[in-house]
Amino acid sequence: MSFLDSLENNLKALESREEGGVVSTKSREKERSKAKAEAPWAERLRNDPWTQKLMQDVTRAGFQRRTKVTLLWMGSTLRMEARRLRLELRPEVDGIVAVYLKGQEESQREPVDLKEDPGGLVARWMTSVDIQKKLDEEEAARTAAAFAGDTTE
Repeated sequence: MSFLDSLENNLKALESREEGGVVSTKSREKERSKAKAEAPWAERLRNDPWTQKLMQDVTRAGFQRRTKVTLLWMGSTLRMEARRLRLELRPEVDGIVAVYLKGQEESQREPVDLKEDPGGLVARWMTSVDIQKKLDEEEAARTAAAFAGDTTE
Protein backbone atom coordinates (compact mmCIF):
# COMPACT_ATOMS: atom_id res chain seq x y z
CA MET A 1 0.00 0.00 0.00
CA SER A 2 1.42 3.36 -0.94
CA PHE A 3 1.83 6.31 1.37
CA LEU A 4 -1.01 8.23 -0.36
CA ASP A 5 -3.43 5.29 -0.09
CA SER A 6 -2.63 4.94 3.60
CA LEU A 7 -3.08 8.68 4.15
CA GLU A 8 -6.43 8.63 2.31
CA ASN A 9 -7.68 5.70 4.42
CA ASN A 10 -6.62 7.44 7.60
CA LEU A 11 -8.44 10.63 6.60
CA LYS A 12 -11.61 8.70 5.75
CA ALA A 13 -11.45 6.94 9.12
CA LEU A 14 -11.05 10.25 10.94
CA GLU A 15 -13.95 11.82 9.04
CA SER A 16 -16.28 8.93 9.83
CA ARG A 17 -15.23 9.00 13.48
CA GLU A 18 -15.95 12.74 13.68
CA GLU A 19 -19.44 12.35 12.17
CA GLY A 20 -20.30 9.64 14.69
CA GLY A 21 -18.74 11.67 17.45
CA VAL A 22 -20.96 14.69 16.77
CA VAL A 23 -24.09 12.56 16.74
CA SER A 24 -23.16 10.68 19.89
CA THR A 25 -22.20 13.92 21.65
CA LYS A 26 -25.60 15.40 20.83
CA SER A 27 -27.42 12.28 22.03
CA ARG A 28 -25.33 12.19 25.22
CA GLU A 29 -26.17 15.83 25.90
CA LYS A 30 -29.85 15.15 25.28
CA GLU A 31 -29.82 12.15 27.64
CA ARG A 32 -27.93 14.14 30.27
CA SER A 33 -30.43 17.01 30.19
CA LYS A 34 -33.35 14.55 30.35
CA ALA A 35 -31.79 12.79 33.34
CA LYS A 36 -31.26 16.15 35.03
CA ALA A 37 -34.94 17.05 34.53
CA GLU A 38 -36.07 13.64 35.85
CA ALA A 39 -33.71 13.64 38.84
CA PRO A 40 -36.06 15.34 41.35
CA TRP A 41 -38.82 12.85 40.55
CA ALA A 42 -36.40 9.91 40.73
CA GLU A 43 -35.17 11.07 44.12
CA ARG A 44 -38.70 11.54 45.37
CA LEU A 45 -39.78 8.10 44.12
CA ARG A 46 -36.86 6.42 45.84
CA ASN A 47 -37.17 8.21 49.20
CA ASP A 48 -40.86 9.03 49.64
CA PRO A 49 -42.77 7.06 52.32
CA TRP A 50 -45.38 6.42 49.60
CA THR A 51 -42.93 4.05 47.88
CA GLN A 52 -42.36 2.05 51.07
CA LYS A 53 -46.12 1.70 51.54
CA LEU A 54 -46.51 0.65 47.91
CA MET A 55 -43.86 -2.05 48.28
CA GLN A 56 -45.48 -3.32 51.49
CA ASP A 57 -48.95 -3.33 49.93
CA VAL A 58 -47.88 -5.11 46.75
CA THR A 59 -45.92 -7.72 48.72
CA ARG A 60 -48.90 -8.34 50.99
CA ALA A 61 -51.29 -8.57 48.02
CA GLY A 62 -49.02 -11.09 46.30
CA PHE A 63 -48.72 -13.15 49.49
CA GLN A 64 -52.52 -13.25 49.86
CA ARG A 65 -52.75 -14.58 46.30
CA ARG A 66 -49.86 -17.01 46.77
CA THR A 67 -48.06 -15.20 43.98
CA LYS A 68 -44.46 -14.12 44.25
CA VAL A 69 -43.94 -10.43 43.51
CA THR A 70 -40.39 -9.43 42.64
CA LEU A 71 -39.36 -5.87 43.46
CA LEU A 72 -36.34 -4.45 41.68
CA TRP A 73 -34.75 -1.03 41.29
CA MET A 74 -33.34 -0.55 37.80
CA GLY A 75 -31.59 2.78 37.95
CA SER A 76 -34.34 5.21 38.86
CA THR A 77 -37.17 2.84 37.82
CA LEU A 78 -39.00 0.65 40.34
CA ARG A 79 -40.09 -2.62 38.70
CA MET A 80 -42.61 -5.01 40.21
CA GLU A 81 -43.11 -8.35 38.49
CA ALA A 82 -45.59 -11.18 39.04
CA ARG A 83 -46.69 -13.94 36.63
CA ARG A 84 -44.93 -12.40 33.60
CA LEU A 85 -46.72 -9.09 34.25
CA ARG A 86 -44.78 -6.01 35.22
CA LEU A 87 -45.61 -2.66 36.70
CA GLU A 88 -42.85 -0.11 36.33
CA LEU A 89 -42.80 3.26 38.06
CA ARG A 90 -40.71 5.54 35.89
CA PRO A 91 -39.72 9.08 36.75
CA GLU A 92 -40.18 11.39 33.80
CA VAL A 93 -39.71 15.11 33.23
CA ASP A 94 -43.21 16.06 34.42
CA GLY A 95 -43.80 13.41 37.10
CA ILE A 96 -43.87 9.69 37.78
CA VAL A 97 -45.66 7.34 35.41
CA ALA A 98 -46.92 3.82 36.11
CA VAL A 99 -46.36 1.61 33.06
CA TYR A 100 -48.15 -1.74 32.82
CA LEU A 101 -46.32 -4.37 30.75
CA LYS A 102 -46.99 -7.93 29.65
CA GLY A 103 -43.68 -9.33 28.50
CA GLN A 104 -42.09 -6.49 26.56
CA GLU A 105 -45.41 -5.06 25.39
CA GLU A 106 -46.70 -1.92 27.09
CA SER A 107 -50.43 -2.15 27.73
CA GLN A 108 -51.23 0.98 29.70
CA ARG A 109 -49.75 4.14 31.26
CA GLU A 110 -51.08 6.30 34.03
CA PRO A 111 -49.68 9.20 36.05
CA VAL A 112 -48.83 8.53 39.70
CA ASP A 113 -49.78 10.94 42.47
CA LEU A 114 -47.61 10.42 45.54
CA LYS A 115 -50.27 12.11 47.68
CA GLU A 116 -52.83 9.37 46.99
CA ASP A 117 -52.91 5.98 48.70
CA PRO A 118 -50.88 3.44 46.67
CA GLY A 119 -53.54 0.82 47.38
CA GLY A 120 -55.52 1.84 44.29
CA LEU A 121 -52.52 1.31 42.02
CA VAL A 122 -51.81 -2.05 43.67
CA ALA A 123 -55.46 -3.13 43.29
CA ARG A 124 -55.52 -2.23 39.59
CA TRP A 125 -52.32 -4.16 38.89
CA MET A 126 -53.36 -7.13 41.02
CA THR A 127 -56.56 -7.41 38.98
CA SER A 128 -54.38 -8.10 35.95
CA VAL A 129 -52.28 -10.55 37.97
CA ASP A 130 -55.46 -12.38 39.07
CA ILE A 131 -56.58 -12.72 35.46
CA GLN A 132 -53.14 -13.99 34.43
CA LYS A 133 -53.15 -16.48 37.32
CA LYS A 134 -56.51 -17.83 36.20
CA LEU A 135 -55.25 -18.17 32.60
CA ASP A 136 -52.11 -19.94 33.82
CA GLU A 137 -54.16 -22.37 35.91
CA GLU A 138 -56.49 -23.13 32.99
CA GLU A 139 -53.49 -23.78 30.74
CA ALA A 140 -51.96 -26.08 33.37
CA ALA A 141 -55.25 -27.99 33.65
CA ARG A 142 -55.43 -28.41 29.85
CA THR A 143 -51.85 -29.61 29.75
CA ALA A 144 -52.46 -32.06 32.59
CA ALA A 145 -55.61 -33.35 30.88
CA ALA A 146 -53.78 -33.77 27.59
CA PHE A 147 -50.95 -35.59 29.34
CA ALA A 148 -53.41 -37.86 31.23
CA GLY A 149 -55.24 -38.68 28.00
CA ASP A 150 -51.96 -39.48 26.25
CA THR A 151 -51.12 -42.61 28.28
CA THR A 152 -50.96 -45.04 25.37
CA GLU A 153 -48.35 -47.65 26.23
